[in-house]
Amino acid sequence: MDLRHIENAMKDSDSGMVEKKETLNSNINNTDHDNQGIDSGTALQLFLDHIPISSIPGIKNSPVLELRAGDSVSDAIHKLYEKDVFGAPIADIFDPDNATATRRFLDPYIGFIDFASMVLWCLEELENEERNRKDNGGEEIKKNGIFTMLEQNPHIGQTKVGELAKSFLWDPFFPVHLDETLFHVLLLLSKHRVQVVPVIERSNSNVIGFITQNAVIQFLLQSSGLEWFDSIANKALSEFRFENEEHVVHVYEDQSIAEALHTLQESRIGVIAVINRGTKKLIGSIRSSDIHLIIENDNLLHNRKNLTVEEFIHMEINNKDFDPSIERDLRALFSSGILRLRNRFLPRMDLPVTNKKTDTLKQVMKNMTETKSCFSFLINDLQQATGVLTLRDIIIQFAPPCIDSSIHGGGFFESALEQTGCHVEKATLACNH
Repeated sequence: MDLRHIENAMKDSDSGMVEKKETLNSNINNTDHDNQGIDSGTALQLFLDHIPISSIPGIKNSPVLELRAGDSVSDAIHKLYEKDVFGAPIADIFDPDNATATRRFLDPYIGFIDFASMVLWCLEELENEERNRKDNGGEEIKKNGIFTMLEQNPHIGQTKVGELAKSFLWDPFFPVHLDETLFHVLLLLSKHRVQVVPVIERSNSNVIGFITQNAVIQFLLQSSGLEWFDSIANKALSEFRFENEEHVVHVYEDQSIAEALHTLQESRIGVIAVINRGTKKLIGSIRSSDIHLIIENDNLLHNRKNLTVEEFIHMEINNKDFDPSIERDLRALFSSGILRLRNRFLPRMDLPVTNKKTDTLKQVMKNMTETKSCFSFLINDLQQATGVLTLRDIIIQFAPPCIDSSIHGGGFFESALEQTGCHVEKATLACNH
């Protein structure tokens, strides 16, 4: 297909995405593919590079909450919990009582952190504290709610959010502007391990919304029927190579919730499989998005060492306010609150999303977007999990290799290095001590 046909179609600002797609399909059908052809990667890049971020519906529908580097972990968890937000950018302010204090870095934000990462870190620290007390004959930690427990253990609860960089709990903060394109977002999500891409104002660098991995997959699916998209998406999964296609982090159904939470924190990908010990079949999953249930239920929190994973995944969540008639289109995806802490659209823990290697990439994309899932387990004919796919695994397949995403990491790198006691000297990482 002639590159000029694509450019003319995509520059037609009066037509929507569907109309552009139809125009391009018409051009494809009327073009002699033996002449002036272009490769799929170039065509897809051009297609996405003409979709401005401002055209994504609902970017501003999710609440934007800001944490400060000087906030205590306990306060940060409480703030996200109360506002029902799964994560927030970290502002470069280490003195919460003085918001006008001079920033240490050029950029206002130095990272992004999510609710689950902080809660799992606190639970792990409380476990360590409990073991230390037991070994030294000290008093047991009283069984209270999570916030009371953190208040009673200030060396944990009063840890500053900024200090968690040492534990690699931050995500990098790689923002985009409304006038940039979806192709830039795709590059950021494929080249860097980030959960969301913040959208900021050019005038003041304030965060006004986020773009999720799920949203990018939704937009890619809008290209279904276009030759350069289908040439990738219609391939079977067996033709691709994925990071965890032959490896599944898992726990057995008879293990304790505490063991599962420890495994989840160690996994770093946000999900673990629940396997039946006898049959080895996949019977469920535990995700980072399920962690808020531990905070809401003191019985789970206090008895996490005794209650089993099987009991946890079969918990019935009260969704009496959920309206199943909500349209599952792109706009509903955003307006429903995909960045909410309590997300009613997610599959139940005992109904994990699955695919087989004979499925096409497009089938997986549809499966994951329709279920609002960030993961799909690869299973064999015996319903045994053999691997796991993430949204990032899929996005990578559409990102051209060896292309610089032209990101601006800003203060994130400087602050992260400072927190770990290092700096860059002559292109080499050096320790300060």
